[in-house]
Amino acid sequence: MDKTLLKGLMLLEALADQNGKAVTIPVLAEQVGLTKSNTHRTLQTLAHAGYAVRDEVTGNYRSTFKLFELGAKQMAQIDVRQFASTHMRALVDLTQETVHLSILDGASVVYVDKIDSAQPVRAYSALGGHAPAYCVATGKILLACQSPEFIERHLKELSAYTKATITDLQALKTELARAAANGYAINRGEWRESVGGVAAPIFDAFNTPVAAIGISGPLERLSVKRMKELAPAVQEAALKISRAMGYRR
Repeated sequence: MDKTLLKGLMLLEALADQNGKAVTIPVLAEQVGLTKSNTHRTLQTLAHAGYAVRDEVTGNYRSTFKLFELGAKQMAQIDVRQFASTHMRALVDLTQETVHLSILDGASVVYVDKIDSAQPVRAYSALGGHAPAYCVATGKILLACQSPEFIERHLKELSAYTKATITDLQALKTELARAAANGYAINRGEWRESVGGVAAPIFDAFNTPVAAIGISGPLERLSVKRMKELAPAVQEAALKISRAMGYRR
């Protein structure tokens, strides 16, 4: 593990043990076994990243809620399957299409759960598989919830997978803005040429987008018109899961 990262993790753990109380640099340095200067530099880095804050009067440091929020977000991603299963089944029954539950991992989405359609011809995906987020509906709606800085950092190169793949960053930003305004995103065969999908975001109790639920199927059956007709049902399923996770907005 990188030494700088290890120092940061050690100090984060030490700050977390203080239960929100500000603590001096010498005390922290002794707890983690670092020099005072090393401790001071690392704390400045943590403060810049928002994980620690310095008391302007005493010069002592304490942890912020960002670390707690990060942990809560990770737990929400793990637990979302538990909250989603009933609503995923209901969405399959209603739409007769495959339903996916995805989380965002940088520039990709990971399929953490799915229920296959009973249709003889259906969309194929592997549980635990990855897909480029900007090419699939669940990924696009999760990207639509991210900051401009996140988009710039993770989507520097947009490879083409089909003729419909959006490879221009400005065009993608326009698409994401439309998805954010609509509350759902559509994939028009941008990852697999003959497969489309529509998805909506799932939020936790901190109003953080932690996952997305979507349906997918062959475009000959799941046309863009049909996807727009089914979008309210997908959004309703996402909202029910969100509320089950404590979302109240």
